[in-house]
This record gives sequence, C-alpha cells and structure tokens, in this order.
Amino acid sequence: MKAMEAAQSIITSHFPDCDVALLGGSVARGEATKTSDLDIVIVDQSLTSCYRESFYSNGWPVEVFVHNFETYKTFFKMDCDRGRPSLPQLVSEGIVLKGENEIVEKLKREANDLLNKGPAKWTEEMMKQKRYFITDTLDDFIGASKREEELFIANLLADLLHEYVLRVNGKWLGNSKWFIRVLRKYDEQYADQFVAAFDHFYTTGEKSKLITFVEKTLEQYGGRMFEGFSIGK
Repeated sequence: MKAMEAAQSIITSHFPDCDVALLGGSVARGEATKTSDLDIVIVDQSLTSCYRESFYSNGWPVEVFVHNFETYKTFFKMDCDRGRPSLPQLVSEGIVLKGENEIVEKLKREANDLLNKGPAKWTEEMMKQKRYFITDTLDDFIGASKREEELFIANLLADLLHEYVLRVNGKWLGNSKWFIRVLRKYDEQYADQFVAAFDHFYTTGEKSKLITFVEKTLEQYGGRMFEGFSIGK
C-alpha cells in the first residue's frame, strides 16, 4: 500500500475522531527510503494527555505523536529548548490527512514561527563553558594512545563541535542523519571539511588532520579555553 493511502487508512481505523492528522517525516519530504516509516502527528481535543506509539500497519512501520491542543505547545517548547525542534518540524512539513483549514493553518503558523526564530541565544558564559569542554576533549584526543579510546573521544568531539558551531550561529541542531544535514544547511563548505576531517581519522587512524580542523574551528571563536575558566566560583 502506498504511503498516503496507508496513512489515511490508519487515521480511519485508529483515530477516527481526531481533529487534526498530519503526515510528516521523509515521506512528506519526498525522501523516503526502503526503511522509512510513517511519522504521523495527531491532535485530538478530547484527550487528557499525550503519548507516542509505534506499530506496523498496512506494511508500514508507523510512529504516531498524539497530542491535545495544550500538550503540543508544551512539546514545541521542550523541543526548541533543547535545540532540536522535532515536533515543530513534523507539523511544518506535514501533509494534511485530516483537519479544518483554519486549525491546521494555525498549527503550521506556530511551528513555522518557532523554526524561523531559531534557538535561544547562548550567553557568553555558556559559550565559554562549551568551548572549554571542546578544548578538554581535544586534549584527551591528542593524548590518547589506544585506538579504542580515540574512537569514542572523536565521537564526542564531533557532537560538541557540531553543537557549538550551530548554536553560536543561531541554528538548530540535528542528530542521526540530520546531524550532517543541518550542518550542511548552515555552511556547505564547513560541512565538507567536517566530514573530511573525521572520515580521515576513522579511515586511517591518523589524528593530525582532525586536530588541526578542531583547532582552526576554535580559533574562529576565540581559540582554546582553559586559563581562567571556572564554574560556580
């Protein structure tokens, strides 16, 4: 069964009384792969709480995110506070399966406003703290002599650097396949350099290219952070 047909069938059989149903994710973006699922957002005013559920239907793995007209706002805020606006993104890109135009437009407008606004700006203190953590992790990477340790220190470096560059520049974060997508959306050239530096280390075990890349990135934001850094003093 095709995606739209399967999604409509799920609404009819599982959520016949819902107020809004939206199909988001890779299917909505036209980027579906053989392992893609159906990401469906449900809004139902009769519910007293929200929930998430996974199941198979019509040959598709399905993820439903079920809310009422209050809980979706709470999750919008939670997602934005952590820098990864998952639910706003699903609502923004969602194909309408059910819902009155006025209600759907309001939901999408709220989601788009949040997405366009970007994450909350970091304080100077937060930027120093994050830069310190990158510096500390980089030193661990430089000093490590066991391959098994180097691998996972590099993983942490990638996460910290990704978070820092995007948040300092007012951009949303991403994880898994969205890790590189959001970085590339911010700066194509920097994303290429990021991938090349980490790929070189993972492939060859040689660390100098990655060390240089991290240090050059830090230099753009004030360099390494160690001397004088403190928390809670």
